[in-house]
Amino acid sequence: MSALNLTVRVHPVVLFQVVDAFERRNADSHRVIGTLLGSVDKGVVEVTNCFCVPHKEHDDQVEAELSYALDMYDLNRKVNPNESVVGWWATGNDVTNHSSVIHEYYARECNNPVHVTVDTSLQGGRMGLRAYVCIQLGVPGGKTGCMFTPIPVELTSYEPETFGLKLLQKTVGVSPAHRPKTVPPMLDLAQISEASTKLQSLLDLILKYVDDVIAHKVTPDNAVGRQLLDLIHSVPHMTHEQFTQMFNANVRNLLLVITLSQLIKTQLQLNEKLTFLPTA
Repeated sequence: MSALNLTVRVHPVVLFQVVDAFERRNADSHRVIGTLLGSVDKGVVEVTNCFCVPHKEHDDQVEAELSYALDMYDLNRKVNPNESVVGWWATGNDVTNHSSVIHEYYARECNNPVHVTVDTSLQGGRMGLRAYVCIQLGVPGGKTGCMFTPIPVELTSYEPETFGLKLLQKTVGVSPAHRPKTVPPMLDLAQISEASTKLQSLLDLILKYVDDVIAHKVTPDNAVGRQLLDLIHSVPHMTHEQFTQMFNANVRNLLLVITLSQLIKTQLQLNEKLTFLPTA
């Protein structure tokens, strides 16, 4: 498959690690680089992890601690054997003159390495994310070079990552006492209540859009119409009695899990207290 047909999917933990490395950089460093880890399947490069590689950039050369990069990769393979080198990342908004030199090293580590840039300077009020592949240029028997060509990049996340991001969003801002805001994890029933409220608001938004289209207040969008049709077809067909039975069974299972967790927690607390009781 051609490198131009690749699509990059970046997980949130990668962005957190990039920002953390940028905040911890040396005072004389203007850019931070590192290795991207993940997997490649059917033209999709999924970046699930990364680490920083110490380096120094001069006008005519780049110095990188490659032995450190190899050691970090070997250590990561012991923990995550399914993650391989898929490319490299750098902070900044553009590809620099030294990028081709760094890319040559990663081209020896994997096939079609991708280059991801993260704009930590927040130009335009947001952290821009771009992905590139290096396309070889030249004529047979003559000089050759490479050109960084943009490819599609998007953010993706697993369900636990999505839950963590939603919890982090609640900490945005400053408390009245100008202290960091602390948000404890929600109980299971509270999560169900919040999810139901959000689902209800989204359904109301969809119904309003449909009513506006029928009333010719909004120009219909074919893409939105196809997504709504897929949404309707994804809903299982069942009677009211079948839905009620399924809902009650799931609620009973959830309450059983909550009750068991509370019993285990109480038992652990009792065991701790009994440990400190004086013996006869």
